[in-house]
Amino acid sequence: MAESNFVDYVKIFCASGNGGAGSKHFLRTRLTARGGPDGGDGGRGGHVILKGNTQLWTLLHLKFTKHIRAGHGVNGAKSLQTGAFGKDVTIEVPLGTVARDAETLAFECEITEDGQTHILVPGGRGGLGNDHFKSATHQAPRYAQPGEPGIESWKILELKLLADVGLVGFPNAGKSTLLSVISAAKPEIADYPFTTLVPNLGIVKYHDNRSFIMADIPGIIEGAHEGKGIGLRFLRHIERNSVLLFMIPADSNDIRHEYQVLLRELEMYNPELLDKSRLLAITKSDLADEEIVGELKKELPPDIPYVFISSHKKTGLLKLKGMLWEALNI
Repeated sequence: MAESNFVDYVKIFCASGNGGAGSKHFLRTRLTARGGPDGGDGGRGGHVILKGNTQLWTLLHLKFTKHIRAGHGVNGAKSLQTGAFGKDVTIEVPLGTVARDAETLAFECEITEDGQTHILVPGGRGGLGNDHFKSATHQAPRYAQPGEPGIESWKILELKLLADVGLVGFPNAGKSTLLSVISAAKPEIADYPFTTLVPNLGIVKYHDNRSFIMADIPGIIEGAHEGKGIGLRFLRHIERNSVLLFMIPADSNDIRHEYQVLLRELEMYNPELLDKSRLLAITKSDLADEEIVGELKKELPPDIPYVFISSHKKTGLLKLKGMLWEALNI
């Protein structure tokens, strides 16, 4: 997924259609000079609708579509004819898209299934024709309802990537390298901070044609929940992961402290993230001999399963995939 093509946040203006007015018509034929009311109802205004599409992975197609307007309903007509509905506008979005009101930031919906729809902005109701207002004492009503106006509103669409496993770690922890080795994903890899500027997804194959999806989330730094670095921009993607794989390199100054910092950033952003299954991968373990590995094990946090891996030497990866699969299927 090219960096310039990944868009996970858009703000769009949505306007639903006005409802059509009811008709005030009276029946008039060659045989009926003064017939009763036969005005039809106005048509409903068009909705603005969100729809899930598994073929989409980004909100790029909405980046330059700032204004979305549905069609207006048609007025009612004689002979009790209901006006046509206004044309609905359907916005297709990737799974994991959350819609919020731009003014209040109130949550409105989340699209998580292919084909799932949600009326983001409803169209105005059509007005009732004068036929609805006739009675025994008022047989010739000369009025009908106007249609309801449509709604205009700014909406925010945010994408939270749907993945089974999310990689959590500081920059240069080896997340992109791991993803490139155990999946077909080809993220940018280099030896400097923030190489990964957009989330990357990869499909990891397991035994018997089984697989799971892994997401490489851009590196978190201390203070990310306050907006420092680029962590805050991508922390929301972790919310959609079933298992969190913490990745800390073997040459870290203090593995336990680094793990606690990462954990604290997640907790400060959303405490519910701590309810997810967690695993710890000590990366770049090819840089440490058996004696150093033995010493490192004494420093590891006691409350999390761990595995030593080397993406470069491809050691420990089978064990890692087994632990991830087990965590996903508890």
